[in-house]
Amino acid sequence: MNNYINKDNMKKIFTKENIKKGMNVCFNSVGFPIIIGILLFLKTIFFYLNTISIQEMIDMGTILGTIAFIATLTWMISVFLPNRGRIVVTIGVDIMISILLLADNLYHAYSSSILSIAQIMNLQYGEEIMSTLPMLLRARHLLYFIDIIVVFILLFTKILKIEKKKKLAIKYKMIKVILGVGVTILFFYMDKFYISLAKEDPFNKDMQVKKSTIYGYHISDIENTINIKNQAKYHTKEELMADYEELKKEYDEKYSETNYDLKGYIKGKNVIILQLESIQDFVINRKINGKEITPNLNKFINENIKISNMFMQSYSSTADSEFSSITSLYPMENGMSYSRYYTNTYDNIFTMFENEGYTTSYMHGNYGFFWNRGNVYKSFGVQNIELKDSFEDISEDINGYLSDELLYTQAVEKLQSYKEPFFSYIVSASSHTPFYLNGLEDRSKVSINVGKYENTFLGCYLEAVNYADYAFGIFIEKLKEANLYDDTVILLYGDHNGMDMYNEYLEDFLKETDSNLTDTDIKLNYIRVACGMKIPGIENIKIEKPVSKLDIKPTFAYLIDGDAGFSLGTNMFARKHFICLNNERIVTSRYYFDEKWYRIKDGVEVKLEELPQDERELLEDYYENMRKELDISISISINNLLK
Repeated sequence: MNNYINKDNMKKIFTKENIKKGMNVCFNSVGFPIIIGILLFLKTIFFYLNTISIQEMIDMGTILGTIAFIATLTWMISVFLPNRGRIVVTIGVDIMISILLLADNLYHAYSSSILSIAQIMNLQYGEEIMSTLPMLLRARHLLYFIDIIVVFILLFTKILKIEKKKKLAIKYKMIKVILGVGVTILFFYMDKFYISLAKEDPFNKDMQVKKSTIYGYHISDIENTINIKNQAKYHTKEELMADYEELKKEYDEKYSETNYDLKGYIKGKNVIILQLESIQDFVINRKINGKEITPNLNKFINENIKISNMFMQSYSSTADSEFSSITSLYPMENGMSYSRYYTNTYDNIFTMFENEGYTTSYMHGNYGFFWNRGNVYKSFGVQNIELKDSFEDISEDINGYLSDELLYTQAVEKLQSYKEPFFSYIVSASSHTPFYLNGLEDRSKVSINVGKYENTFLGCYLEAVNYADYAFGIFIEKLKEANLYDDTVILLYGDHNGMDMYNEYLEDFLKETDSNLTDTDIKLNYIRVACGMKIPGIENIKIEKPVSKLDIKPTFAYLIDGDAGFSLGTNMFARKHFICLNNERIVTSRYYFDEKWYRIKDGVEVKLEELPQDERELLEDYYENMRKELDISISISINNLLK
């Protein structure tokens, strides 16, 4: 009997009309922002778990901070706004935060970095990221918007309606105001606290997210962008130079001895730097389905100087790579060195060569507005700026850039017209994301079969790299035909990663040759780019210690016996055996630093207190020097301290 009554009562309670009425009561109550707040918290946790390098770092402090941010925000909406405004603002906040989390998720997959408001200044370059979106989007990303879609469907079908609420009595209004003011004060106090946490790691965004949550990071980022000069430690050249000279003195005393006597060895010889788009080191000397992926690069590197541990400085753009190589400074992330600080004075590699009597040139198969290169290279004083409108034949575009084959063929013709010795910096682009090779007229120039990776991000990447290698082979042949190869110095390197760090197909590909792949191996693979160098008369040398783009200018200064000017890098032929990235990572011959120290050999975390004293002090010294280098570099860019 009781069961019958209960069932009967339940049927009466859970009628469609009662359910609809209950949903509307909830929708029009102060509880609606709280429900959305809970969903936003779950979305934020989903973001943390889907952003792998952040997933590894988050702790209870991150979770509690996230709860605090969302709880205070939704409570302010609940107590301050009338019913209609509360609902509209709640839905608006839900949409904005969901878009922000998705954008952060996708951008991190693209560049292993969190979005910055500074990206707004680079919207004209957004096509690079947008073209990659189809390969980054996953069905799970819909979870960011499921609740929003459901709410709009319910509103459209009029199941939910926004009701006009009766005015509250004055005493209840006063209570709401008092509560609202209290929560607002708490929010701004919390905001200040989390911004202070973010500032503890000014160059490491993942750590900022861990300590201050994704919301604290974005608030701190907005403040830093508005008050960008606050990020600079040095405000005068005098105070900067004191620390710089102390740092260089330490490096000279410890690392100036060279393994090879090559000082002035290439003086008077032609020099070409070739920056290869997205070419990582893992493709070098690798085969797929029995065919070499990069046969021409393999031959060049194996016959000359193989540099097996060249690391990119930035997780960002091609322009950042160029800036590092040319100035021997760390780039301001997001391409800001070229878009915002291009009028600064830098001791650059073009001026260095010009002072030694060289004809200088820069070549790239895009127009001068892209990454502001037209203005940048005028500022660097380059004598011959050869951009897309400088080339006669632009009949083949790949992904919007002059194809590598056309670029190289016409580059050699231009080199022949220059007074020798010449120094030329050439930037390729055909292996640019999204790697589809759209515009390539003859697909037979791709000579590999990617097999099981066909139509995957990795498969497209390998095909684009294989075409880039084909074009490089054409470049070498054209140089030989023009009698410019044998006595010319050539340095080539990849500008930055092509593949995202934790791509499942890439991990599968890497495990074919290393079944014991560790997380540290994956992270180093992401930042390690292809690199090789040809110096006439020098063969079969291997440089296995870590080097970086910052080392390129000092290396050529050593080789031509010139003056590198202000440089944070060191000669690659010397014995310095650690490098830093502009996001507070460090690579040494044995260890990798990413918040904690890891042994490269096996990926095991290293406890500093368990190391011998001399080794512990060495790693601590690396960290201090890294922070000093980053402070010096960012201060130069922000305050133009080399003018």
